[in-house]
Amino acid sequence: MAASPFKIAIMAMGGEGGGVLADWIVDLGEANGWLAQTTSVPGVAQRTGATIYYVELFPQAQAERDGAEPVLSLMPLPGDVDVVLASELMECGRAVQRGLVTPERTTLIASTHRVYSIAEKTALGDGRVDSAALLAHAANSARRFVRFDMAEAAEQAGSVISAVLFGALAGTGVLPFSRAQFEATIARGGVGVAPSLKAFAAAYARAAADVDPVAPLLDRADDLGAATAAASSASPRARIDPRVRALLALIDGAFPIAARPLLREGVRRLIDYQDLAYAQRYLERMARIAAGPQDAAGVLLGETARHLALWMSYEDTIRVAALKTRATRFARVRAEVRAGAGQVLAIDEYLHPRVQEIAETLPASIGRRLERDGWLRRVVERSTQRGRVVTTSSLAGFLMLYAVAAMKRWRRTTTRFAVEDAAIEAWLARIAAAAAISPELAVEIARCQRLVKGYSDTHERGVRNFETVMAAVQRGGATLAPATVRELRDAALADEHGQGLALALQRHALA
Repeated sequence: MAASPFKIAIMAMGGEGGGVLADWIVDLGEANGWLAQTTSVPGVAQRTGATIYYVELFPQAQAERDGAEPVLSLMPLPGDVDVVLASELMECGRAVQRGLVTPERTTLIASTHRVYSIAEKTALGDGRVDSAALLAHAANSARRFVRFDMAEAAEQAGSVISAVLFGALAGTGVLPFSRAQFEATIARGGVGVAPSLKAFAAAYARAAADVDPVAPLLDRADDLGAATAAASSASPRARIDPRVRALLALIDGAFPIAARPLLREGVRRLIDYQDLAYAQRYLERMARIAAGPQDAAGVLLGETARHLALWMSYEDTIRVAALKTRATRFARVRAEVRAGAGQVLAIDEYLHPRVQEIAETLPASIGRRLERDGWLRRVVERSTQRGRVVTTSSLAGFLMLYAVAAMKRWRRTTTRFAVEDAAIEAWLARIAAAAAISPELAVEIARCQRLVKGYSDTHERGVRNFETVMAAVQRGGATLAPATVRELRDAALADEHGQGLALALQRHALA
């Protein structure tokens, strides 16, 4: 039987060094008496562009014994890959989906961190793919599965994820090369050698030990939730403003223990969004719901607290400007791009506000005039028909957005505030009315706030779907089942254009 090449597929996104990793593997083979070939197939511009790199290695000595050079393939084939390296968990899932990973043959090496896809980010509801399901499917599909958070390992070493993947590959022992030969490959590259070797060493040790990090990864969300609840339930610190302390005392005195962490987070969010009086209004609204019938588990109060805080902190141009001019954002961006202390960082924002969004930011009298057809609207439309780039790291750009953010003191006078406030009141009234009939039905109505999110066209479609579901709730009356509302909401979240919702309405005779 003729010898076959050793086949390696690399699934990586743009900027992660997938090409460097492929070149390292080729150099490793060629420097140690192997023939090597690499190809790449670039993907579309999603999540910075995903690329498949493919490497085949064949021993030179074997080729000489055979008396001919081997024919190396240009692309991986399902069921015919020895090693798959994935720079992120979704890329790992894609490799499994393509059939590149098989339990009889393939060693799968993948990072467990996530970079969300465009489809996940733009979903009206929670569009995230279940990481636990991805991990379980990958584990069942591979002969050996080495996985840990390689992005974190690279960050700790001050390197890039390609060096971590290279170290994990060496640690598995699937290639017939020593650790010293792997490290010599990095040294020959001559760029970022020290941090790359540090990242390599950490990954080598992790892969060689083959520690199973899945359970900690799956428990992380529960741990974070418990930590958040514990922090929220802790006694307020001495330096808390007395007015904030009064709100926290109101929560402790007027609401059940189970709802208090969410209520505290809601107060914190709304003070940050607007002011203390706005947070006070949030608690007053919640007190009305708490005074009515409740389900045994207290789900209604918690769901209403969460969704009311989200709705009351709706995203408008004032909020966007405030978030873009925060010192913490500049620090985060600087850390993400790893800017040095002596380096100048420029941050460009692409902004394209519509006339409606500008009008909603202005006092109601001016905003309504701007929304009407006329010379004022035409002037504004001409000046905003194209987007513009604002450099927030410059003084002029920063001051422009800072001035918009400062308009939050007039937010209560805007047309947008009036519209949102009226819609919130109607929603709360419907929750209270439903709770008198069935607290479980009221829970599903509270959760329908998930439909109202985003901005621009996405927000308009969400509001339209929300109003459609609320109209169906009104038509259904006291006989409407909670499961029906849940089905209508899920249909609206699954299809932002409303076609699935329309079919669900017809199925339940609520159209």
